[in-house]
Amino acid sequence: MSIDIADYEKLAKKAIRSFWKTRMQAKKTQKSTGKSDQGERSSVTSGKNMDGFLTLIETIVRANGLQHADIHLERRTLTLPGYFRPTKLWDMLIMNQERLVSVIELKSHVGPSFGNNCNNRAEEAIGSAHDLWTAYREGAFGKQPKPFLGWIILVEDCEKSRHPVNSQEPHFPVFSEFKTASYADRYDLLCQRLVQENLYTAATTILSPRNAKSTGTYSELSELTGLKNFLITLAGHISAEAAR
Repeated sequence: MSIDIADYEKLAKKAIRSFWKTRMQAKKTQKSTGKSDQGERSSVTSGKNMDGFLTLIETIVRANGLQHADIHLERRTLTLPGYFRPTKLWDMLIMNQERLVSVIELKSHVGPSFGNNCNNRAEEAIGSAHDLWTAYREGAFGKQPKPFLGWIILVEDCEKSRHPVNSQEPHFPVFSEFKTASYADRYDLLCQRLVQENLYTAATTILSPRNAKSTGTYSELSELTGLKNFLITLAGHISAEAAR
């Protein structure tokens, strides 16, 4: 079974340029309206920032046999039942003949604050996945094969995200790989372990500097958590669904 990840690098760079341009536009709008933005949070969490990656994922889905799948992107169609909570709102749902094929979560993290926000992102990713798989086990989505669950985070590539960070260890030592790891490294480790522990089918950390608004420049920290691996895994899952 052959898979097609299209011209993913070109589309990824376009998504990066769109991310930074959309973010900058949001900042200008806030400044013109006089609204404050503590820690630049609102421009980072704006739902439109990551739309380019949704386009990339949709291209992969269409290229691998699900040309007529229902790809849900509108907020009113992105809710799934949970087990520990009534519902969870995702960023993209892919349905085929009433089967849930894929669930995607997209996040971004731009400085200057990285500390608590990094922990919050990790807790949310872990909790959301556990909730979804428990709901799946309990039949919330009917009797069907396991869907693809994907998580992508775009992190600002800067001195603060790359600089080693000391961990507080008042009672017990942290795992050695976390000692002096940067926030970028922590996200990379998070993505590796989300997949190793079967919480996500694929998870990716992408780093990009602010000046990438014109170049689309991005980098990755490991092959396992790279965008190409994410898309290959997704394409394989889509091809298998198309063959059913």
